[in-house]
Amino acid sequence: MIWRSLPQSLDADNLIPKIMPQAIKSVEILEGDGGVETVKLITFGEGSQFMSMKHRVDGLDKENFTHSYRIVEGEALMGVLESITYHIKIVPTADGGCICENRSIYNTKEDVEISEDKIKAGKAPPPSQSRRLKLNG
Repeated sequence: MIWRSLPQSLDADNLIPKIMPQAIKSVEILEGDGGVETVKLITFGEGSQFMSMKHRVDGLDKENFTHSYRIVEGEALMGVLESITYHIKIVPTADGGCICENRSIYNTKEDVEISEDKIKAGKAPPPSQSRRLKLNG
């Protein structure tokens, strides 16, 4: 089943820049060992509206296929956000595939309100960054 092979075969820090270089140019670990409390610098590719961001790993559970991290620095915060927290869970499907569930929490600076339209615009990747990935497992 595909979802069982994800933790062993999906090294996102190295894989994503290779399969989507227009979106992510590189991922560099600044602090930590890749686990909880690791801080990473993500440099975006030419197809992105942002140059870079730093994110911190808040939770990682390979057995339950969950990953939580928080953007703590960079243009993606648009000067109005303290951070954006993501909770990601890979859920197996009956046909041997999987679904990626993603919950986003936008933590605004004091006295700042963000419209729903701006949030939606920030979530939608450009069509050139949408791609299906098939793993053999």
